[in-house]
Amino acid sequence: MNLRMARPEDAGALLEIYRPYIATTVTFEYVCPSLEEFAGRIAHTLERYPYLVLEEEGRPLGYAYAHPLAQRAAYGWSAELSIYLGENARGSGLGGRLYGALMELLAFQGVCTACALVTSPNPASEAFHEKLGFMRTGLQERVGYKNGRWLGVSFYQKAIGPYDGEPEPVRALGDLPQEEINRVLERFSK
Repeated sequence: MNLRMARPEDAGALLEIYRPYIATTVTFEYVCPSLEEFAGRIAHTLERYPYLVLEEEGRPLGYAYAHPLAQRAAYGWSAELSIYLGENARGSGLGGRLYGALMELLAFQGVCTACALVTSPNPASEAFHEKLGFMRTGLQERVGYKNGRWLGVSFYQKAIGPYDGEPEPVRALGDLPQEEINRVLERFSK
């Protein structure tokens, strides 16, 4: 197993992981993004946050990334996490590796709260987040419509940094020492 930062050129392989989710209620997107749009999403995320790929023998098995929880400045110490695993990688513990590395890097950046918005109902994702120590803190009922039904979204969060005193500004991913990033990626690759 190898855990590394994604690159825009990974878009094709990662789209193949994401594409099957379009038909489900896991994502609220109706149309699969184009290769160019997906590559742009990766590049945009990496300007500030980690975008991780877990691969085996060069073949991506899954990916996870962070993005802003919301746009207002006071939300800056919180990040929303997203994860997608290939069909053969689900239920194997690989998601925990991806999320573990992602949260450690975010904490190193100065993020204090990791958040996840989970389509409700989604027992597998709910159990995954709870197993990793996330707490369900709310439910927005009937906020999305897909596949002929109204869906809710459960809000999960987990403390990953301290809440004492005035926080330091969150650092962009590119401002972190590369050796520290490599250390985290190597540890979660094993």
